[in-house]
Amino acid sequence: MIDNLISKIESLKAPIVVGLDPTPELMPARLQTDDCPQDRAEAIVEFNCEIIDAIHDLVPAVKPQIAMYERYGMAGLDAYITTTQYAKSKGLMIIGDIKRGDIASTAEAYACHIGNDKWAQDAVTLNPYLGKDSVALFLKVCEEQDKGVFVLVKTSNAGSGDLQDLPLENGKLVYEHVADLVSDWSKELIGASGYSKVGAVVGATFPEQGRKLRERMPHTFFLVPGYGAQGGSGKDLQGFFDKNGLGCIVNSSRGIIAAWKKDEKFGENNIGDAAREAVLAMKADLMEAV
Repeated sequence: MIDNLISKIESLKAPIVVGLDPTPELMPARLQTDDCPQDRAEAIVEFNCEIIDAIHDLVPAVKPQIAMYERYGMAGLDAYITTTQYAKSKGLMIIGDIKRGDIASTAEAYACHIGNDKWAQDAVTLNPYLGKDSVALFLKVCEEQDKGVFVLVKTSNAGSGDLQDLPLENGKLVYEHVADLVSDWSKELIGASGYSKVGAVVGATFPEQGRKLRERMPHTFFLVPGYGAQGGSGKDLQGFFDKNGLGCIVNSSRGIIAAWKKDEKFGENNIGDAAREAVLAMKADLMEAV
């Protein structure tokens, strides 16, 4: 999985994943509906397909955030699966942003997200704060199938330091300890590229921490949120990449799927064109960091 992702990034020269996080505020008037969950879900699928059609040849992957779909119940979950399957049919890899983290039979059930092809996901995000037994069953699936995970290490939100930056008795900060755990969990799943199928989520909004984590985690591929709308830029990410210009894939959601709202030359019938232009601009910006 990780070797395939890196190959696509190199081929396209685009370490970019497009976040498919649709909300009514980001969608054009022609796709606005009443509060009927089925109608909302159908509008989301139409919106997502327009974005996917416009950018599938420019980027290696998309990342739908499942909460944006779950809010509409079963119709929303159907929209999520329809989206992932459609993106897969267009040659894109899928990172399911599900942030699961539980134990025992619950963890086993959650692991179906990458163990069951119906979800069409190549990797998912995980919350490790229940310990190794909350991710172990996902690691087992990664070992048995061509799948991957990205574990929260240093997240992009302003409040992440409330927990992640706390000092421990051994002198480490909490996020550094989690980074070491993730590195340990990843040892048996390293591919030909030198990176593991067990990756880390590291926010673009903390460039100094990102640089330190790259040194600390040489075999860990980063999924990087916080670019664009949250304030991160290409210059902030120079230390996230390795000496070969690899090592991470950067997410942008609103900056791409809502690009049509930011430039009056794009109307609501040109959301795909706007998304495509936004991807190309992001690619140019990131090339300064590689």
